[in-house]
Amino acid sequence: MLALVIKTFLLQAFSIPSNSMQNTLQKGDRVLVDKLTPWFGSTPDRGEVIVFNDPGGWLDNPHVKENFLQKGLSFIGLMPSANEQDLIKRVIAVGGDTVECKPGGSVTINGRTLDETSYLFPGNVPCEREGFGPIEVPEGRLWVMGDHRQDSLDSRFHQELPGGGTISEDDVVGRAVAIGWPPNRWGTLPVPDAFGKDLSVAAGAAPAALGVLGALPVVLWRRRRLLSDARPTD
Repeated sequence: MLALVIKTFLLQAFSIPSNSMQNTLQKGDRVLVDKLTPWFGSTPDRGEVIVFNDPGGWLDNPHVKENFLQKGLSFIGLMPSANEQDLIKRVIAVGGDTVECKPGGSVTINGRTLDETSYLFPGNVPCEREGFGPIEVPEGRLWVMGDHRQDSLDSRFHQELPGGGTISEDDVVGRAVAIGWPPNRWGTLPVPDAFGKDLSVAAGAAPAALGVLGALPVVLWRRRRLLSDARPTD
């Protein structure tokens, strides 16, 4: 019973099935996923690595017959079920954000350039010929991408599906917080510093607003000067 509670509400191990999150995660890594935080009302944030259920149309895996050991380890959360339709990606944009990437350029969030050099797979660029956006992410949904950008079938490639490539927060299983196996790969999965900056819509609009406020006194002064010059003299 305790194992079932841990798997259901606290932590669960997931195996990385592909290279889409290299070099942050390698194929065969076992990651520990925090399933507790969402129960307290927390929602996924930019920069977090999350595991989510296939929203429909992302995977097409056939059913796999598991042996007794696999079923047992899956039950207690030490091994993922071979038949779970789950994916793992990084959250790039959240509800209310506008995300865009011009071909060969950088990803921008609400008009601000995202520095992805710390986690992007070496030799990759944010997007090659296939740019995207601008895309307004609906509230309650997420735009997700793999760190190995040239080997990841992420939000970019599912824009024809309901949600326009975004996934629902309700499909999120939890946040991947650490690599638990193999031992030489032990480590946490913190949010990159690039996401520590304020990338919100309000922050993006602030410089423009300050520019308008700064120009207002000059405009008023020039208008008063013109009116003064236009007055008839005695």
